[in-house]
This record gives sequence, structure tokens and C-alpha cells, in this order.
Amino acid sequence: MNNSFRRLAFLALVLAVRVPLSAQGALGALLQTPAPANASTKATADPLGRDTPYGTVFGFLQQAEKTNYSVAAQYLYMSPSRRQVEGAAVAEDLKEVMDRAYSGTLGSKLPDGEQQESEGVPAGRQRLGMISAGDAEANLELVRVSDPSGTKIWLISSDTLAKLPELYDQVSARKVETRLPQWMVKYQPGGMPLWQWLALVLLIPVAAGAGWLLLVVLQIPVHWWAQKHGHTELAARSVSRPAWLLAGILIHRILARYLRMPLLQRHYYFQFVEVAVIIGANWILWRVVRWFLQSVRNQALSRGHGGTGSLMLLGERLIKAFIFVMALFLILGVLGFNLTTALAGVGIGTLAVGFGAQQTIANLFGGVSVLGDEVIRVGDVCKFGDRTGTVEDIGLRSTRVRTEEKTLLAIPNGTVATINVENLSRRDKILFKTVLGFHLDTSSDHLREVLSEIRRVIGSNPKVENSTVRVRLVELGSAAINVEVVCYVMTMEFDKFAEVREELLLQIMKFVEDSPANFASPSQTLYLSQDSIATKEKTDDAVNEILDQNRGRKNAGDGKNVSSDD
Repeated sequence: MNNSFRRLAFLALVLAVRVPLSAQGALGALLQTPAPANASTKATADPLGRDTPYGTVFGFLQQAEKTNYSVAAQYLYMSPSRRQVEGAAVAEDLKEVMDRAYSGTLGSKLPDGEQQESEGVPAGRQRLGMISAGDAEANLELVRVSDPSGTKIWLISSDTLAKLPELYDQVSARKVETRLPQWMVKYQPGGMPLWQWLALVLLIPVAAGAGWLLLVVLQIPVHWWAQKHGHTELAARSVSRPAWLLAGILIHRILARYLRMPLLQRHYYFQFVEVAVIIGANWILWRVVRWFLQSVRNQALSRGHGGTGSLMLLGERLIKAFIFVMALFLILGVLGFNLTTALAGVGIGTLAVGFGAQQTIANLFGGVSVLGDEVIRVGDVCKFGDRTGTVEDIGLRSTRVRTEEKTLLAIPNGTVATINVENLSRRDKILFKTVLGFHLDTSSDHLREVLSEIRRVIGSNPKVENSTVRVRLVELGSAAINVEVVCYVMTMEFDKFAEVREELLLQIMKFVEDSPANFASPSQTLYLSQDSIATKEKTDDAVNEILDQNRGRKNAGDGKNVSSDD
């Protein structure tokens, strides 16, 4: 009981920690591409996607990443004249500050036009996080205004822009690039300086080594406990590869924080980390489920519960398929795909498959029912309707049986669950029943002697259950005097039963041969009687009488034909 409880607790713990870590928190929500509007709502009126606070921030970062600072200035709340003169420079400085100093937490994304109520924030404004550099800090605040066409849009507020010079000075003073070669700073493949790419690559072996060392240290108490309790297979186990992958990824993520990557590239890096965490966590979950179910299956088989063991094997396959599908959907969600449509499509597809594969599903649930009830097991000799054979395999769709003719019979599990199945291997004893026919000339005294001797012969056999022996006269038939012999042979093997049956019948035959009684054989009795021989005159008279009767019938027929002609 304690072992089972510990295994269940361990499985629940893995299920709890497998949920991907929200490493970027608000950043992922901030940089997530705005979802398209529903068909029932009107199309986005603003061509720059400033209908939501998230659309504004994401659009600003994209335009600034392309160095389209004049377009990026359209996301800032400033007068048209100032935007014309200073807009591009302010947008460039804000991009630099957000890449290096943005932090904060954000809630879930809101539908278009809705506002998240925040304490201390007036209506028409929304705070998405904090920009902090040295002693300077400012809220990343957006304000909702109307553009010249009257459309409501979100812009980065003037309060945030007012603190931008101070923030920029603090960021510039803490630049690492001033101490690096210019060629490592100048070249920016993928929008990120070359030195940051090199640092990310160099952190891979560092994180892998640190992760391996961490797992080795954590395994020391586990190995000590395993050796103390005699679990040699656990004590000899090395570092798990999925755990190594997960630990290395998390350590790499912690170290990468100090690189201060640009905001967009940081978002993409976090997506990659989250996908790797999902793969590693599901890999560990896959192994834990396999280990747990195999342990339960081995225990069931050791106790003789073959059906439970087969059911655990079926459950392992289904759970593994579920884990794979769940990991796939989580990865698609991290990459920004709309899972609502995907889940709706899966639901419709499942419904269609359910209608088209009703018999297959019935066979699947029939197999679960057969395995759960443990009516039959692999190796049992069973009778399915009028067919008898040995069960060789119980699969997801059908049960395969080797018949007495050595042919392979496949029976759908849906049929197995509905028909009458007789398990011959579950008998604790086998019925011996036969009817002996004695000749009709056998006297009652001789028959009593025969019955008594048959009871003695059967009761003296050590393989026969004496309390079930029954030898009785049951019928005075037209061809034989029938005696019924019934008893149970204490064996579960048919070969041994056949041996005992043969021995009993031979002993009965030997006694009957030595007694006045005889077995009846199929025969018919014909009784003949002898009459007096008829004289020749009587025979001739009978022949003449028959001839006269025939002539009379013929003349009567001719007269009738003449009358008809007249």
C-alpha cells in the first residue's frame, strides 16, 4: 500500500511540474501577435494595428526592428509637429531603452476595445509594465485617443516619453558594448549583435555541464536510499537524458538573462526555451508513466491477474498517445497558433471518426471490457459459441484463438463481449458423465450387482471426488437398460482427465465381461409366423375374380363414351 501511494504521489508531482515555466511572463503576452477579429466584428480600421495596447507595442517593436523609425513614431503620443521633427530619434531611443530595461508583469490579452482596470490608472489608460535603468524608472503606459479619422487607437503616452532621456542616459552608461570589439557589436544578424549570438552558443556547454553536475549531486541521496533498500536497478541507473535536457535548458535560460538581448529576440528565445521545456517535461512524463504502469503490470502478472496486466499495457499505449497530442498542442500554443480553431476542428474530426468507426470503437471498448473482467486470459482454453480453442492474444480490435484444428480464429472484441464465452481452463474439476446400456435380458439381481460394482470401481479411484459419485438406473429403453454414471475428476488438465476416464471405462468393461450381464448392442428383432398353404383352386378363383372386376370397369367406361357421342 505504501509503495503504491509513493508511486501515485510521484506521478502526481511530475504531472504538476510538467507545465511549462512561464519564463517570459508578461513579455510573451506583450509580444504575442494580435489575433484576427472574429467574423461577427468589423475589420480592423487602423492600418498600423493600434486597436489594442498589445498591438501598439508589438507594432512599434517590429517597425523599430526594421529601422523604420519614422513609421514607429506613429505609435507615440506627441504632436504632429514634434513627430515630424523628433519622432524618428525618439522612437530609436525608446527601442534601445525597451530592449535593455523593460521588465514587468502583464495580465492576459484582452479583446479589441476592452480595457483592463488597474488601481490608480484613470480610464483610457493602461500600464503594461515597468522600464527601469539605474535610478531612473517609468511605467510603460499607453493612452487611448482618437486619430484624425475618429478611430480609437492606443499610443505610448507622453508621460513615458517624458522620462525617456533620463532612462536613455542610464542605459547608455551601462552598455557592455563599449568594452567589446566594434565588429562584434556592429554586425547584427537576425537583429541581435554578434557578441550575444556567440555568448548564447558558448552558454550551451556551460549549461549542459552544470545541469549534469546538478543531477549527479541530486542522485547521491537517491542511490544511497536505493542501495539501502535493495533496489539495485535504481542504484545502477545513470543520469536521465530528458532530465539532463530539462536542467540544461533551465540553467541556460537563467544565464541568458544577463545578456540583455533585444526585446523581440528575447521573446523568440523564450519561445524556443518553452518548447524545449515542453519536450523535456513530456519526455520525463512519458518515462514515468511507462515505469509506473509496467510496475503495476508486473505485480498483476505475478499475482496471476493476466487480464489486469493486459489492461495496463493497453492503458500505457493510450496514455502515451494522449501525452504526445497534449505536447503537440502546447507547442502550437507557444508558437502563437490559434488553438480554439484547432480544438474545434479536432472535436468535429473526432465526431466524424466516431460515426464512421462505430464498430472499431465498439471493439476497442469490448477489449477493455474483456481485459477488465478477466473472463479470459492469454493461454486459456475457451469455447466461443460452437468453436473451441486456446486464446493466443487479446488485442485492441480482436481476440485471436488457436482452434483445435490448429487454425487461427480472429473474433472482434465487440462480439466477444456480447456472446456466451465458456472458459474451460478455469475448471477446478472436470465432469465425467456417461450412459451404459445393458441387454434387455439382464435380470434385476444381476443389474444390482453391476451397479454396486461400478460404484466400487469409481469410488476407489483416488482422482475421483467420492461425494459426487452417482450410479443410477435411469431408463428401461426399447433397445437397452440404461444406467447413468456421473462423477467429478479432480484435475484441471484435460489430458489427465482423459487418462482417468479411460481407466474407469476399462475397469467397468472388465467387470461386465466377467459377470452374467452384457452390454446391449444395436439390434432389431424380427418375429415370423407360418400360415397354411393356399390350394391351387383358391388361387385361381382369386385371379379370375380380379380379372372380372377389371373387365367390368372397362365396359362401364366404353358405354359412357358412346352416350357422349350421341
